[in-house]
Amino acid sequence: MTPQGSVVLAGRGLVKRYGQQIALAGVDIDIHGGEALAVVGPSGSGKTSLLHVLAGILRPDGGEITLDGRRIDQLSETKRSELRRTEFGFVFQSGMLVAELSAEENVALPMLLGGAKRSAAIGAAREWLSRLGLRGREGSRPGELSGGQAQRVAIARALTHRPKVIFADEPTGALDTRTGKDTMDALLVAASDAGASVVIVTHDVELAASLPRTVTIRDGRIAEQVGVLS
Repeated sequence: MTPQGSVVLAGRGLVKRYGQQIALAGVDIDIHGGEALAVVGPSGSGKTSLLHVLAGILRPDGGEITLDGRRIDQLSETKRSELRRTEFGFVFQSGMLVAELSAEENVALPMLLGGAKRSAAIGAAREWLSRLGLRGREGSRPGELSGGQAQRVAIARALTHRPKVIFADEPTGALDTRTGKDTMDALLVAASDAGASVVIVTHDVELAASLPRTVTIRDGRIAEQVGVLS
């Protein structure tokens, strides 16, 4: 676990292009251990590209990314895939759960893919589902859950392997206001308990304002930061 407040993930001079379009135009950003921050900006500003580059989903066209001081942007796709499975957790707007699997199987999946024994993976999954208020729903498939419950399953899946950073892309976008707030509260409390940092891309102004730090992206650059850690 990265010490609270230390830089766990850093990007320097990040550039990302899609053909002639520049999505990121030299972004510098630090993610501190245990912090929660929002990345906001208008559509097309580059905020989702920034999340995907930091998380190793996309390789930057320029700049560098370090995790606990170790360069990760030059890793092979196989190594970056392993990194996403072991060091990072993900919560997306749609949840992206596997429809054929039960809640506990969805949560256990990253650990199983990493080679964990099924008994250990299912045990960890049940523990996190219980923490997130889903005791008794372990055997339910995604189609049998409400939107908020499904997102809590996605949160449990993101946390069960004890990641260093959780990336959440519009995690409340498909939820009503009350359910969205409850889901975000559950994510932040669970992440804090696990010592994980949380990076949230959102259009939700109230959600962004509730977090300790907000980074605003415009035209592929950081335009403003509020609540920067020293």
